[in-house]
Amino acid sequence: MKKCMFVLLILSLFLTGCWDRRELNELGIALALGIDKVEDEYQVTAQVVVPSEISMKPTGRSPVTLFKANGETVYEALRKITKNSPRKIYPGHLRMLVIGEDLAEEGIGESLEFLSRDWEFRSDFYVVIAKDMTAEEILNVTTTLEAIPANKMFNTLKTSEAAWAATSGIVLDELITDLTNEGKEAVLTGILVTGNQEIGTSKQNVESITPEARIVYDQLAVFKKDKLLGWLTEQESRGYNDITNTVENTISVISCPKEGKISIEIIQLKSDIKGRVNKGKPEVDVNIKVKGNVGDVECQINLSEPKTIAELEKITKKDMEDNINLTIETVQKQYESDIFGFGEAIHRSNPKEWKKIREQWDKGGFSELTANVKVDVKLQHTGTVGNSFLDDVKETK
Repeated sequence: MKKCMFVLLILSLFLTGCWDRRELNELGIALALGIDKVEDEYQVTAQVVVPSEISMKPTGRSPVTLFKANGETVYEALRKITKNSPRKIYPGHLRMLVIGEDLAEEGIGESLEFLSRDWEFRSDFYVVIAKDMTAEEILNVTTTLEAIPANKMFNTLKTSEAAWAATSGIVLDELITDLTNEGKEAVLTGILVTGNQEIGTSKQNVESITPEARIVYDQLAVFKKDKLLGWLTEQESRGYNDITNTVENTISVISCPKEGKISIEIIQLKSDIKGRVNKGKPEVDVNIKVKGNVGDVECQINLSEPKTIAELEKITKKDMEDNINLTIETVQKQYESDIFGFGEAIHRSNPKEWKKIREQWDKGGFSELTANVKVDVKLQHTGTVGNSFLDDVKETK
C-alpha cells in the first residue's frame, strides 16, 4: 500500500494543470475590433459583450460596450485597454475586424501582424474597411434584429455574400494570402453608416421601426500590396466576383428585346482563368459558365417559345461580358493592381515565362495584359407560371 501511494505521489509531479486557465467572469469577450490611425499611434476599439444583458434576465441596457486605447503598436493599444476595462479583453470569439480608411491608405500590414501571430486570435473573422469614416464610428452604432452589432455585421456580410454578388466575405487567412502571394492583390468589402450617426449611437436608434442610422456594406476596396488605392463601383464589384468565381447566387436585371426589364436569378456560376504568354506578351482567357432562372418579367414576351429563351440568354451573356470587360479595363487603367489573380494564372501555366515578366508585372505588365472573356448562359426555369399576367392587364386598359 505504501509503495502504491509513493508511486502516485511521484506521478502527480508530472501532471500539468490548466496553467493559463481564466474564468469567464475575468474576461471581456470582444466580438469586434476596430483599428484606426490617430496621428502617429494606433487606436484600437473593442466591442465587448455585457454578460448580464445577454442572460435570461436582461435589464434593458446596451448588450455591448466599447473600450478604446491608443498605442505605438496594435498589441500595446489592446493591452492598454485594461486601464479602463475591469476585465482583460479576450479576442478568441472575434467575428469582425474593422479597419479605418485612413489607416488602410497608409498600409494594413503592420496592423495585421499581431493578429496573425497571437494564439488567442482565431482566423475565421471577417475583415472590412470603414468607408469615409473611422472604425470606431462603425462599432459605436446600435443595431436592430441582431442586438449585438458585431453579430449583425457578421451575419449580414455572410448573407449578402451568398445572395448578392457585389460583396465578399474575406477572413484573415485569405487576406494575408492575397497580401503575400505573387500575381494576386487583395480586396476587402467596405462598410459604412447611413443616416443620423449621432442618434445611431443611442438606444433610441433601435426603438423605432425605421432606425435613424444603419450599418450597411457597399462596394469593394482595391489594394496594391497592403495599401488601399480606391473603390470599385457596385457593378465593378459584381464583375470582380464573376471573374474570381465567388458568386453563389445573385440577380441580374436585363433589358427585354423591345422594352421593359427582366430579372435573371443566377443560381450557378463557374469561372475558369487560364493564363499564358503569347510571343512574350501575357494573356488570360476568362471562361464563365452561368445557369439561371427567369425571376420576374416586366414586359410583353412569350416565354413558351424556345427562341425567346435563347434571346434572353444572348442578352444576359452580352451584359455580363460587357461588365466584366469594363471592370478589367477600369482596374488596369485606374489602379494597375492585379486583384483578379491573372498573374497567378500565368505563373501556374508557365512558371519559366512568369519569372521573366514578374518584375514588371506591377509596373505595366498587368495593365498591358490581354483578357479574353467568354460567358456561356443557360436559362433553366421560368417560374411557376408561363407568360406574365401583365400582358392581360395591359390589354384590358
